[in-house]
Amino acid sequence: MTHSPAAHHSHISMHPDRRWLALIVLCLGVLMIVLDTTIVNVALPSIKVDLKFGDITLAWVVNAYLLTYGGFLLLGGRLGDLYGHRRLFLIGIAAFTLASLACGLSTTQIALVVARAIQGLGGAVVTAVALSLIMDLFTDPQDRAKAMGVYGFVCAGGGSLGAMLGGVLTSSLSWHWVFLVNLPIGIGVVVASLRLLPAATGTAASKHLDVWGAITVTTALMLAVYAIVNGNQVGWLSSRTVGQLAIAVALLVVFLWLEARVHVPLMPLRLFRLRNLVVSNVVGVLWAAAMFAWFFLSALYMQLVLGYGPMEVGLAFLPANLIMAVFSLGLSAKLVMRFGIRRPLVVGLAMAACGLLLFANAPEHGHFLRDILPGMVLLGIGAGVAFNPVLLAAMNDVGPSESGLASGVVNTAFMMGGSLGLAVLASLAAARTQGVTAAGGMDTLALTSGYQLAFLVGACFAALGAVAGAVFLRTSQAAAGEQATAVH
Repeated sequence: MTHSPAAHHSHISMHPDRRWLALIVLCLGVLMIVLDTTIVNVALPSIKVDLKFGDITLAWVVNAYLLTYGGFLLLGGRLGDLYGHRRLFLIGIAAFTLASLACGLSTTQIALVVARAIQGLGGAVVTAVALSLIMDLFTDPQDRAKAMGVYGFVCAGGGSLGAMLGGVLTSSLSWHWVFLVNLPIGIGVVVASLRLLPAATGTAASKHLDVWGAITVTTALMLAVYAIVNGNQVGWLSSRTVGQLAIAVALLVVFLWLEARVHVPLMPLRLFRLRNLVVSNVVGVLWAAAMFAWFFLSALYMQLVLGYGPMEVGLAFLPANLIMAVFSLGLSAKLVMRFGIRRPLVVGLAMAACGLLLFANAPEHGHFLRDILPGMVLLGIGAGVAFNPVLLAAMNDVGPSESGLASGVVNTAFMMGGSLGLAVLASLAAARTQGVTAAGGMDTLALTSGYQLAFLVGACFAALGAVAGAVFLRTSQAAAGEQATAVH
């Protein structure tokens, strides 16, 4: 049989070393997107002053991104299954890079927020197909565990690396550069992807796209976040907030009804019979809520209460980063091989909860070694240990043809947990701060008590996640048995 170049390319078996190069390219693309969720946090005070944002409107610099990102992950995963993972990865990276340019050049509030929303769209597509591409490239269980470890590190470590890089760029250049830095990376990723990533066609059996499902679920997710973000300003029990949340819930119900009827659903409801997928999604929501609160609020606490500069905030995240790297890149996979998925997940989340509890006691005149470092260390270890098991728990129950979908579902859980959790906690903090200020408290004291409350609730989220994992996750033996019966 003769090999035409096209036939050769569409087959995934490529030279082993090139696979790891391809993994690096994929991870660079994902890193750029993960960085962007947090790199902006450190630049927020500068952006606020420069573009004259108010406290509430400033949140939209982050939320516009999270909204489109969380809203379009499911659709992105499905489109990847339909039209080929590589093609969508490239489209996503290109859109993201162009939107970054627009963000960096924006001089008005509207321009920045709109460009952030487009960034979120590109980011959603890239994240949704990246995991599937890794699954395509690495079929051997041990290689796959290693590759997932690298990917997990990029996702978990990228967040706090973003805080550091954001600090460096904001203090040495200007906030515009936290966006412009994406240009060379994006161009490099596109060029390398064309050379290294296998050009496979879509894997989905049917070429049908569930348009109405996509519209209803995306609108529902966006409305929910919108209502929560504005809840503080217009009042939690105001007719507007309650009305928006009610419409969001109604749309979700319509979505589920559609999914049960459509021939090829965007999200097959039978996925929810897979116990570990469901549990890992619940855990993912709780954990992301806690982690986002930690990144966002601790950066604000250090800047607004302790008076740290952007650069110092970045350095403060460094210990957590390094610890996360060590665990994600080597130890996490070994722990999973040794103890299974459940124990590392529970222990990691419990440690993260303890770290947040320490932050909940951070005082108005805090000291780095005493009040920040211990919490950072615990959160670093917790995140490094728990991230891999959450992903594996979700992915190990689904077949390859639905890997894109499953990763879309988990990523959606993370993003929605993150954005909803952040919205709720930031609102709690703001409400408490307003209360203390009204009672005649000092500004920094008021801010501190607001952050303390938010960290405390974040710690409860992480603890709940640990309990859910401990009680409901099936261990590998039971899951394997269940899978065998499902196959026969």
